[in-house]
Amino acid sequence: MGYFRFRKTISILPGVRINLSKTGVSGSLGGNGATLNVGKKGEQVTLGIPGTGLSYRTPLSTTLIILLVVVAIAIGVAYIVSPTTVTALLHWWQPRWF
Repeated sequence: MGYFRFRKTISILPGVRINLSKTGVSGSLGGNGATLNVGKKGEQVTLGIPGTGLSYRTPLSTTLIILLVVVAIAIGVAYIVSPTTVTALLHWWQPRWF
């Protein structure tokens, strides 16, 4: 037998959302590619490839935070060296409508 689901998302600021469902309230921070969700299951991080439907969800841990900071620093250093290449790689998935 099936069941009804309920979910309502309210955007507070760009990238900041409050999620309401029949099982509780949670908050999300982030956008396409990386989101931090805080709810009754604790802190969860979702990392995905935008536009593909592929994502990976895991509990937030110190190791994951360190890894994300290292990746952000590496991208920042690469951007200082070659901004056009990094911009092209970070936006390869976006449609070219214009």
